[in-house]
Amino acid sequence: MSTAVHTAHHNDAVKGLGRAGMACYGVVYVIVAYLALQVAFGGGGQEADQTGALQEIASTSFGAVVLWVLAVGLLAFGVWQLLMAAFSYKWHEEGRKRTFKRIGAAVRGFVGISLGIAAIRTATGSGTQSGDQKQKQMTAELMALPAGRVIVGLLALVVIGAGIASIVSGFRKSFMKDLETSQLPKSHWVERLGQVGYIAKGLGIAIVGVLLGFAALDANASEAGGLDSALRTLADQPFGTVLLVVVAAGFASFGIYAIAAAKAHRT
Repeated sequence: MSTAVHTAHHNDAVKGLGRAGMACYGVVYVIVAYLALQVAFGGGGQEADQTGALQEIASTSFGAVVLWVLAVGLLAFGVWQLLMAAFSYKWHEEGRKRTFKRIGAAVRGFVGISLGIAAIRTATGSGTQSGDQKQKQMTAELMALPAGRVIVGLLALVVIGAGIASIVSGFRKSFMKDLETSQLPKSHWVERLGQVGYIAKGLGIAIVGVLLGFAALDANASEAGGLDSALRTLADQPFGTVLLVVVAAGFASFGIYAIAAAKAHRT
């Protein structure tokens, strides 16, 4: 079984589908950026998260077709990332760094598969929970466990840590080590987009973690929330509109980075 999985990881078709899926992942973030701008300027529409992005696509003329394409791509991206979590990142000499990279790939794998399933459910009209609903439900279930508040509090710290790690990666440009820059004719532009994108994505993740922390402190699962809640919390701050526009630009940068860097990502 292990040999077959390892062989699949090195299969050119699997790599090609995975890279195409990374581009699909980028498209989702570009649409999330558009939805974040709607929140910034008080517009209605979908929730500003990945599920909202899928619903926004569904509302267009060729939405169903695009959703099916995205579903295949996102599922492929998820599988590719899980394979990378198991076998890749050997170009990182430091063992701890390689471990963190593999954990990140595993998380992206589950996110990709989850989004792929959500795209299918949206395309077929089966309906799917928003990111906020999922987060509140998960938090409520954890709160019901013995020491539930402690578990949620620890999870909040992990999520905040993941956000900070993304921000640090943006500042240090460490994500570029995972790319074959020779395959990028405009690698300096990809680097800049990645920097801005990783910092913005990390900020969004960190705010989700903070909301989880407040839910743990107050023993109130309704205070938790996903990306949409995080962005609306940011919008409520002084100069919130400006901050949210900047973050939206960052999400768009991350999405374009993912599309541009997909063909050059190491495997």
